[in-house]
Amino acid sequence: MEQKISFTLNGKKTEIQVDPAATLLWVLRNKLGLTGTKFGCGTGFCGACTVLINKEAVRSCQLSVSDVAGKEIITIEGLGRNGKLHPVQQAFVDHEALQCGYCTPGMIMTATGLLLSNPSPTRQEIIDGLDGNLCRCGAHVRIVDAVETAAKSMKGGK
Repeated sequence: MEQKISFTLNGKKTEIQVDPAATLLWVLRNKLGLTGTKFGCGTGFCGACTVLINKEAVRSCQLSVSDVAGKEIITIEGLGRNGKLHPVQQAFVDHEALQCGYCTPGMIMTATGLLLSNPSPTRQEIIDGLDGNLCRCGAHVRIVDAVETAAKSMKGGK
């Protein structure tokens, strides 16, 4: 039976009538049209479905939509503001830290969550923080470089 679930999505109050057991991933993609959050493994292993919930990186394939009632959700579509890319997104572009792009939204959201909780990570902390996100293209060195650049940019450095 469907019920009304309310949360903040990409800065906007959102209310949706949905099966409360539906995964957040499928609600985002199929009900709300936000297809930047990708389905990868469906078991929380690959990281392609990562979103921010209350500023923490979380696998959306592992949560029911009822779990996010009253919370703040940010997807890759809501990360940038006023037509400008978020510093993490911009760093990924600048470092060419993407190839096929499938894992990129999850990588960016995981990196953003990492930088929100640790604004000055070491290179090893970045590597460890992204360890749960899989990329088959071999862009890992550029991804880590991008996160280092984003960390400096988010603190006002260059």
